[in-house]
Amino acid sequence: MTQLSTEQQGAALLCRFSNPPEGYMDSDTIPELEALLDRVEQDERIRVVIFTGGLPGIFIRHYSVVELERLSRNLRERGFELDPERPAPESALHAAFRRVSELPKPTIAAINGTAMGGGFEFALCCDIRISEDGPYSLGLPEINIGILPGAGGTQKLARLVGTARAMEMILRGRTVTPAEALDLGMVHEMAPAGLVVDRALEYASELGRKSPLATRHIKELVRTATDMSINDGLQKERTLFLDLLVSDEALDLMSQMNQGVRDIRDP
Repeated sequence: MTQLSTEQQGAALLCRFSNPPEGYMDSDTIPELEALLDRVEQDERIRVVIFTGGLPGIFIRHYSVVELERLSRNLRERGFELDPERPAPESALHAAFRRVSELPKPTIAAINGTAMGGGFEFALCCDIRISEDGPYSLGLPEINIGILPGAGGTQKLARLVGTARAMEMILRGRTVTPAEALDLGMVHEMAPAGLVVDRALEYASELGRKSPLATRHIKELVRTATDMSINDGLQKERTLFLDLLVSDEALDLMSQMNQGVRDIRDP
């Protein structure tokens, strides 16, 4: 059964996750997500991608624990033991999540309900997170079933809200409401009930009018800012700045501003 449906809305591609009745992500989700990412990367008409849930009150509930239990039993039967000298390879799920993070086009998570575990880790891959107001649970409760967030949660939440707060939340397996998530900085905005996709489309309309090349370079610089020294980051920033400075679009827009046709604050 298809889990991802798409709808073109101007320059934005609206993608809905749906895996009835519970809204879990599982191994069948990943090939569909990979195919979607291929399409987004190749189609220049798509300037922004919005991800939301296709079931009422559910973004992605979490990753299927049935599959995780099956994986546990398979690994135990094969005699798996921790070897710090042999890090775990990137799985298809990890590769797909990385591709979402590295997309040169803006991504928006329109969180229309509950998003826990792998569901919230997917939201953390997106550039903008807007949560719908309501009695929903957001966070990383994996410790409550004896595991940890294994698809980027420990690393991304710590960078987002700080190590102290992330430590407390992940150790306790504590989930929060959308209002609490907004206060903590886990989401950028909270939309009224039923309007989260509309708000995401407003963001997409604005972002879709920005320079694609500038968007690509800004995403790359900000995403990797904490992965390198400040000097290396500044060097990369200078280089990409010059690449934009000589582009046709930048020259045209700067010329319009200098002629009094536009202001730097104009979208």
